[in-house]
Amino acid sequence: SPADFGHSKHVGLKMDEALLTVINELETKILVFWRSERCYQVSSNLPVYPALLDCPASQNFSVSTQHEITLQLNSAPEAQEICKVQFHFGEHGNYSLWMKNLNNVSLTNCSLVTNSEPVNSNMPILVAFFVFVGLALIFAVGCRVLSLVFGVVRGFVLRISGTMETERLINSELGSPRTDGLVTDNILPSPANANRRLRSLDTFRGISLVIMVFVNYGGGRYWFFRHSSWNGLTVADLVFPWFVFIMGTSIALSINSMLRGGASRSSLLKKVIWRSAQLFLIGVFIINPNYCLGPLSIDNLRIPGVLQRLAWSYLVVASLDLLVARGHLDILTTDAWWSPGLDIILYWPAWVCVLLMEIVWLCLTFLLPVPDCPTGYLGPGGIGDMGLHTNCTGGAAGYIDRRLLGEQHIYQSPSSKVIYATKMPFDPEGVLGSINSVLMAFLGLQAGKILLHYRDVPTSVISRFLIWGLLLGAVSAVLTECSTDKGFIPVNKNLWSLSYVTTLACFAFVLLVLIYYTIDVKKWWSGAPFYYPGMNSILVYVGHEVFEDYFPFRWHMANSQSHAEHLIQNILATSLWVVISYILYRKRIFWKI
Repeated sequence: SPADFGHSKHVGLKMDEALLTVINELETKILVFWRSERCYQVSSNLPVYPALLDCPASQNFSVSTQHEITLQLNSAPEAQEICKVQFHFGEHGNYSLWMKNLNNVSLTNCSLVTNSEPVNSNMPILVAFFVFVGLALIFAVGCRVLSLVFGVVRGFVLRISGTMETERLINSELGSPRTDGLVTDNILPSPANANRRLRSLDTFRGISLVIMVFVNYGGGRYWFFRHSSWNGLTVADLVFPWFVFIMGTSIALSINSMLRGGASRSSLLKKVIWRSAQLFLIGVFIINPNYCLGPLSIDNLRIPGVLQRLAWSYLVVASLDLLVARGHLDILTTDAWWSPGLDIILYWPAWVCVLLMEIVWLCLTFLLPVPDCPTGYLGPGGIGDMGLHTNCTGGAAGYIDRRLLGEQHIYQSPSSKVIYATKMPFDPEGVLGSINSVLMAFLGLQAGKILLHYRDVPTSVISRFLIWGLLLGAVSAVLTECSTDKGFIPVNKNLWSLSYVTTLACFAFVLLVLIYYTIDVKKWWSGAPFYYPGMNSILVYVGHEVFEDYFPFRWHMANSQSHAEHLIQNILATSLWVVISYILYRKRIFWKI
């Protein structure tokens, strides 16, 4: 349980905590238990840090305010339940829970009283949201006004001069309007046709990256900007799969462009292998920062990580696409009966390979015997599942990582520790989940194929994106039974479960529709400011990891228990990377591997 019980007269409250005073006026000692609503299949009678109250007596506790919790009070000798209270406490609120006998001694009354109202811990993030929306509106209106003023002045000058020479001079000084032809992909080489680059893809990548940086810096210490403890989704769980998805889309466009430019498949395959190796090595370097404290210990070197998973997904999906990609799509007929499925049928060998990989994931996940654990176990272990499978965290996924990589080479502090008190190391970027990251990238590749085959018909692109979103959403609904914990395969970021991929891919297709329509079809939005970090994604990601603990990205705070101060620090750090990416964009500086 995330509740932190204290045993002093005065309890110093931290972030996401409230003060609860339990007052026992019964003629028996009382045991107090608690359970978070996020705990699944955890017995409320499980003695996790129980508090014993004498009779009569009162005692102060600090309780978590992140989620609703259930308080259960049992009589000490008989361990019989006296009362149970469900309540969502507010941050820094002051509450009292009274236990007393009514006129009839056999009846016990438990009443919860609010002594002082909690603070609104979400106010800082609401203020930040409206500030950024206001700045965006001011910027948009300002640009529009300047554009109108420039147009009026230019027209006036041209009417007075009546010569083309004046227009030439104005253009030479101020720059004539043009379509930005700058192309860089960060992972794959630039496509041959620069002018056809879709700004929506870089904007999508930039949105994912900016949220990822903000989350990694702390997200204001709000629980919804932290990864889910086990099953379920938070904002933090969205961005990495979206980054993998848009990488797959870029692969389709880049490989097609290079094949059209005359590059051979063998030379491209060599570049794919080399870039994958670079990504993997950079990933190992930035997640093992002990070099600042002395020589690295090979015995404790963590192997999996975000960039390592990107490298693997890129290697597999780009290699598959090189086997089946067509360099000249213009000669393909669209009159055949199968033309509506052109973007799938032409690449059926790659689809077969990915489906076979998914079958391997299903078989290993649900059929591989794991010592001392149920076959097909998908739970967190620890105190989950009534404490019956303490050392089974992640089931087959955790077992494979421990056997192949070793316990010391995987992540030692998984998010499941927060609620389920797990003791086993578990890596959310482990070996088995990498199969499903390939599926995520391949679904992004499918979005790229749609853009290639129907690039001149935006309505066809949008309709196909929406159909894919609907189909993947339906698959997720079946797999999860529209619940967090009770489906066949719950949505789980730690495991990168199949339903996690289908759900996030559904969201990605729908979000890509909105961005594609507003930026590339209607041109209502340029994609700024997300477009700029999206054009330099590897540099921003590596930079924010390496310089995370350096000023001006982090500084000593006056009050480390304030959401507002954490939020200001994290927003400023994230915004600084956006500014850096903009400056690099203007200087035409890009880091490509």
